[in-house]
Amino acid sequence: MPEKSLLHRRHELLLHDVFLITIMGVLAACGLIYEYLLSHYAGRVLGAVESTIFTMIGLMIVSMGIGSFLARAFKEPFTAFVWLESLIALLGISCVLLIASLVAFTSILPHVIAETFNIPPDLVPRGGFLASMHRIAILSPYFFGIVIGLFIGMEIPLIARVREAVHGEHLEHNIGTIYGADYLGAGAGAAIWVGLMLSIDVTQAAVITAVANLLAGLFFLIRYWQRIKFRRVLFSLHGVILLLAIAVYQFGEDWSADLTDLLYRDEVVFSHTSQYQNMTVTRRYISSEKEPLYGFFLNGRLQFSSNDETIYHGMLVYPAMLAAEKVSNVLIIGGGDGLALRDVLKFEPESITLIDLDRELVEFFTATDEQLPVYRQALVDLNEHAFSDQRVEVIFGDAFVEVDRLLARISFYDVILVDLPDPSHPDLNRLYSDHFYKRLNLLLASNGVLAVQSTSPYHAKKAFISIGKTLSISNFNHVEQYRQNIPSFGEWGWSIASKQVGSPRVKLQRQEISVDHPWLTRDLIVAAFEFPREFFAEADDIEANKLGTNRIYRYHTEAWQKELGIYQN
Repeated sequence: MPEKSLLHRRHELLLHDVFLITIMGVLAACGLIYEYLLSHYAGRVLGAVESTIFTMIGLMIVSMGIGSFLARAFKEPFTAFVWLESLIALLGISCVLLIASLVAFTSILPHVIAETFNIPPDLVPRGGFLASMHRIAILSPYFFGIVIGLFIGMEIPLIARVREAVHGEHLEHNIGTIYGADYLGAGAGAAIWVGLMLSIDVTQAAVITAVANLLAGLFFLIRYWQRIKFRRVLFSLHGVILLLAIAVYQFGEDWSADLTDLLYRDEVVFSHTSQYQNMTVTRRYISSEKEPLYGFFLNGRLQFSSNDETIYHGMLVYPAMLAAEKVSNVLIIGGGDGLALRDVLKFEPESITLIDLDRELVEFFTATDEQLPVYRQALVDLNEHAFSDQRVEVIFGDAFVEVDRLLARISFYDVILVDLPDPSHPDLNRLYSDHFYKRLNLLLASNGVLAVQSTSPYHAKKAFISIGKTLSISNFNHVEQYRQNIPSFGEWGWSIASKQVGSPRVKLQRQEISVDHPWLTRDLIVAAFEFPREFFAEADDIEANKLGTNRIYRYHTEAWQKELGIYQN
């Protein structure tokens, strides 16, 4: 071969290599984003976030390995690769909406059957085939993860065969070159996920990733047009999938929200996803003579209902405020809805510090405008405009970190109230740990009192008892637990701790309620410290939650999975 022709051939092969390696890098980034995206979304659906993420990533990695073996079955690597990217793009665009549709359909089907055949509400069919259908729907993220993993696993073997076909020979370092592009692309995908994808709606993130797959397939189709069979069909298919992608990107968030709204019993009047969580407000009209009932949900879990929240917040706030020697300075951890803050303000403290992670949540419950939507005005009225009080200081940040800053500025509090969501996520688990409680102990005045929301003693008994035991090893002199029935939640529990030798319960027996409450009386509060016979019989076998053990998270997750018979949703 003449030297000029040889140089031209080398130049041409170099361009092919640059093109194929770039394509592989893009696909690797897409593959990693799909792993994170499906794990993230599955965590929303199944609820057990940590185990779900690890399970999804593990299943997808195994599926990718199987896919790499299955790639041998394709005789035409050029044609197979274009079909493959079309299918991955199609699944990527539709998987979130398909999962949401399956969960919504199987959730509302029992109610549709009940309404069709006039079945009483207490006899709505939920077991048997209907329960199996719902269980399959709940687990459907894993199915899509496995299928997409199989397809992603085929990409590297097909690209490797394409590269050797282009060179016309076996390439000694072919696999190493392809895997190098794969690893670098995966690193870029991780950066894109953290920097961009987490801040946008999951349906839009899925579409953006799928379009990258689609464009990779389209450029490959154009570049190797003559080597590909059914090329006109494939070109048209890419156009159809691109139109679907545009539609889902434009309307997918609304469609997903509408499907999610079907899961709520009442009318959804507001739904918004902040940087940290999804906030939903529902409304139910009882009669024309009564105010509507509002429910507030975080990530699909009810936080309060306007008709009985006063019981929950009264039981959190009043025992601690009444048992403390004084209530001049109060610290609230969580409580971004302002309802615990409202009750604290009734005791006329000098100052209140509230720490919450989510600025958007607090702003939602704050009267920032003269004209608020009706539902938001109702919720701001419910907390009696608590955030507008000049005595209130709000700190936005992770309480695990912010507590250290309060210690650094040598702050002490007469009462500390911990009003956090249940420990259903490993990140929340650390806020129920001995390490965290010991630091709160350092913030508590010598005659101060701490009260902690402690999940349900009925539905999550081990988690409830573990919270009490964790407080007991956190340098408090006296720890007790109490409970009350909340119609919206059922049996609910709290823990109270003090540095004093005396029992908060004994002090409450002698203490008159100095601030009126629409529900609570002294005798009702004192009676809340009573538990059924043998309730604490197994307490010795339940462990405290030391930092890093995730014990309360595991106790809580296991309890709710057992209660529901499926993973949480």
